[in-house]
Amino acid sequence: MPRIEPVEPPYEPEVAKQLESMMPAGAEPILLFRTFARNMPMSKAMGSWGAYELSRRLSVGKRQREIVIDRTCARCGCEYEWGVHVAFFAESAAISAPQTASLAHGLSSDPCWESAGDRALIDMVDALHDDAAIPDELWDQLATEFSDEQLLDLLFLCGWYHTISFVALGAQVELEAGAPTFASVAP
Repeated sequence: MPRIEPVEPPYEPEVAKQLESMMPAGAEPILLFRTFARNMPMSKAMGSWGAYELSRRLSVGKRQREIVIDRTCARCGCEYEWGVHVAFFAESAAISAPQTASLAHGLSSDPCWESAGDRALIDMVDALHDDAAIPDELWDQLATEFSDEQLLDLLFLCGWYHTISFVALGAQVELEAGAPTFASVAP
């Protein structure tokens, strides 16, 4: 049972416009965005940052972005946001089924991770989640794979999805119909 009920259609014009701005053309608004719409000033304020995080303006590619998002949500235990991202982006980000399972249940040392950059991203998320810091040795690995601009984007991305996870978990947003679950990808 959600702690904050998502808005339901028919939406007030201001709410409809906001929800439309948050979704791809023609797509129904997801439960999380409909929950955000309970606080329109907050929803509008976060819209531009959220749009940046998922845009081509982000200095890392979709694959790197989704590895960070999926791992962050999984480590936070946020099955809702993890499932939404896996459903919407895993295929187009070239994240395989074994990699999806690893992001939810595994480690960077799993054999499905061949790229040093991918492994470093997973380790970065784990370090930030566990210690809110990145050890120097890991930072050096990241710095060989990513520019300063990319590293800043990756750090913010991880923090942003911690925030999204905390909101979804705290508000107990129900899972989206048809989205994968942690159990559905368990090895």
